[in-house]
Amino acid sequence: MSQNPPSLRPDLAPKIATPDTRRGNQPTIGMVSLGCPKALVDSERILTRLRAEGYAISPDYAGADAVIVNTCGFLDSAKAESLDAIGEALNENGKVIVTGCLGAEPDYIREHHPRILAVTGPHQYEQVLDAVHAAVPPSPDPFIDLLPASGVSLTPRHYSYLKISEGCNHKCKFCIIPDMRGKLQSRPAHAVLREAEKLVENGVRELLVISQDTSAYGVDIKHAEDRGHRAHITDLARDLGSLGGDTKPWVRLHYVYPYPHVRQLIPLMADGLILPYLDIPFQHASTDVLRRMARPAAAAKTLDEITAWRAICPDITLRSTFIVGYPGETEAEFQVLLDWMDEAQLDRVGCFQYENVAGARSNALPDHVPAEVKQERWDRFMEKAQVISEAKLAAKVGSVMDVIIDDIDEDGIATCRTKSDAPEIDGNLFIDEGTEGLKVGEIVSVEVDEAGEYDLWGKVI
Repeated sequence: MSQNPPSLRPDLAPKIATPDTRRGNQPTIGMVSLGCPKALVDSERILTRLRAEGYAISPDYAGADAVIVNTCGFLDSAKAESLDAIGEALNENGKVIVTGCLGAEPDYIREHHPRILAVTGPHQYEQVLDAVHAAVPPSPDPFIDLLPASGVSLTPRHYSYLKISEGCNHKCKFCIIPDMRGKLQSRPAHAVLREAEKLVENGVRELLVISQDTSAYGVDIKHAEDRGHRAHITDLARDLGSLGGDTKPWVRLHYVYPYPHVRQLIPLMADGLILPYLDIPFQHASTDVLRRMARPAAAAKTLDEITAWRAICPDITLRSTFIVGYPGETEAEFQVLLDWMDEAQLDRVGCFQYENVAGARSNALPDHVPAEVKQERWDRFMEKAQVISEAKLAAKVGSVMDVIIDDIDEDGIATCRTKSDAPEIDGNLFIDEGTEGLKVGEIVSVEVDEAGEYDLWGKVI
């Protein structure tokens, strides 16, 4: 039975499950979606629009009249992955339209792949549709091409990402997201709630709230109230947690910066309205490193906040991501991070080795850390995180908890997640006997009878 590897990248969305909706002679589009869950939502919206116009969706290159590659440009390694995907699509299909974060650098893409048909930037849906129309004219059949109210989903039917805003107002030196996606643009709260209601009506059991900065939701529109709903993360979380009646969905918050008002969310977790789970990108613990990153430098205060959160909601799960080997990081500063980890006792942790990104201000900082030192620090960091994770999971043995079933394989082994586990980036709970009658998407109670470094095992009760 495989375990969740400690090197799992925390920024990746699940691999897409592209529906095959083809009929004879229908214009057909393929989709390759790279990068984070926010990009996955963009892909879903593009495909939903295309389905509404009569296009079929192909799960492979051979069956497509053209292919859209939704790229990632956050790291240089992600750019290389995107270029490889574009090249593969060109070789396998020949007609390729590029969109997404790397699309903000059209000259860079065309330098490597001059044969692409078009390039658009992130969330430029209309331009993508225009490029598809030019390459493969639509041919809708009004008697057949009926789009379900839920739209096209690239995740399993029982969970869905819910994007509440686009862009970011932070100016972190290692990040170019504001350059690619712009400043914060929050969706009206009533529009978010309407989308969430439709998802729940169509069988979604878990809503994963995403954005570049979830806790800043509504700041740009002055927390406007419209149609009875206020654009503030606390109000939105309360409204989302009230959906569904007796079958209310799990609501999981991602990308939450530790602003003071975040503490207002914790009572909602203690009351069971939203999951007791916070995904917070702390990035580092050394005050000097955080200042060089141009991020808030208050690691000690953050520890006080964590203590306060746990006092209100003892079951809260905290996940975070960190960067090791940031320019100028000394051994002493790295040790501060390790010591902070000992105190914080985070439940779920992901880690990047710093790398330059074209256009990032951190590239110009002095004293870049050698690759071998970055690797050695990453190994030490992950070893520390693994020890903490193993101890926390061992403490769960004998407890009873609800899990959501993500998959049941041909041998009858069910892969599940607890309230402490987000899809793809966290661990799993496995049920390897007594799974007859269980269904994917079902929420069941289990007793934990075994724990590993990142995963749990249990039995249905």
